Amino acid sequence: MEMGIHIPEPPFQVDILDEHNSIVTNPFSGESCVLNPVATAVYYSIKGAEMFEQYEIVQAGLSWFKQHYAKEYMVLLD
Repeated sequence: MEMGIHIPEPPFQVDILDEHNSIVTNPFSGESCVLNPVATAVYYSIKGAEMFEQYEIVQAGLSWFKQHYAKEYMVLLD
């Protein structure tokens, strides 16, 4: 991760699978955003939690995105 850039702590434990930014695409709109590794891990945790109906994780992740990455939230999760 880049030095000097503050990356907020995730709202729950996540596994960081890559140290580089990722392009994530909304499967419904086709719009994309670049996410840092922590935000990418939170995003995929939200999507996995949706599949397994773990709504506390979904809500925690959505709230975190709204607070820290509002633009990306609007593109990917709203």
